Amino acid sequence: MMKYSKNKRNWLIGISLMGLAALGVFKLFFDPSTTFPVSDYYEYDKAIPLKDTTHIILDTTGYQMFSISYTSIHDQRVTGLLSIPKSSSKPLPTIILIHGLGDHKAVDYVAYGNELFLKNGYAVLRIDISAHGDREKDFYDFDLTGPNKYWTRNIVSQTVFDLRRAIDLIETKPELDPGKIGYYGISLGGIIGSIFCSVDDRVKVPVLALAGGQLNLLYGKQAATKEVKDFLGIIEPLNFIADISPRPLLMLNAKNDEIVPPIMSKLLYRKAKKEKEIIWYDAKHRDAPLDIIFGDGLDWFNQYL
Repeated sequence: MMKYSKNKRNWLIGISLMGLAALGVFKLFFDPSTTFPVSDYYEYDKAIPLKDTTHIILDTTGYQMFSISYTSIHDQRVTGLLSIPKSSSKPLPTIILIHGLGDHKAVDYVAYGNELFLKNGYAVLRIDISAHGDREKDFYDFDLTGPNKYWTRNIVSQTVFDLRRAIDLIETKPELDPGKIGYYGISLGGIIGSIFCSVDDRVKVPVLALAGGQLNLLYGKQAATKEVKDFLGIIEPLNFIADISPRPLLMLNAKNDEIVPPIMSKLLYRKAKKEKEIIWYDAKHRDAPLDIIFGDGLDWFNQYL
């Protein structure tokens, strides 16, 4: 069973098909556009030193696990775990595996995916989303429409930068193949991944689980305003997802998802271009079967990475 921290707000609860119909503006489904130049926002100076650290924390017969840290944009220090299987020939294909809202790099469902990918010959890099895990200081109400909306938006945008720097780190590791990088993001990690994988073509195979788009629908009657679209522009998945093409995109979604409503996932998939595929599970957001949802991702990596 996929578990999430109970004390964190489910920031997308309350959006439903009835709520969308009440808006009476079908055009919103297809027009998340903004006047802000979002395509350039995530550029950065690669010359800034990573100042990375790597310390072994676990050495088993099958793999080694390292605690890592590095410097990202805006002087952020990123924490992560890098697991490297011993039996596979080097350099290794690498999966970047990212958790959901309120969780961390070692949460149970991410640990499950880490073990599965390791057993199948992939190195796995897990980092904490901004303001999560070892990077958490004060965690406020994650809400794009409330008094913490800029703090909330920054969590998403900062993590995109952090992930780009994670690839910079991978490129320094001779045991990892920088030409074979996959991404598996879950829930908030999937939403972040839809942006990250679009702006960084070093990710060759993206898998987005339990994610969706059209974030302006959170604003109800204000959804169509220029102010809302401009505010959300740099983190709206629909503004980015098409740029993943022609790399093969897999989306994994729950038919009865109460956190990320299926309509938001369908809109994101519709906006994506080929090569793409979507798989639907007869489940809710938190009870998507781990063996199946990670197994389908593994099959996708085995096919394309």
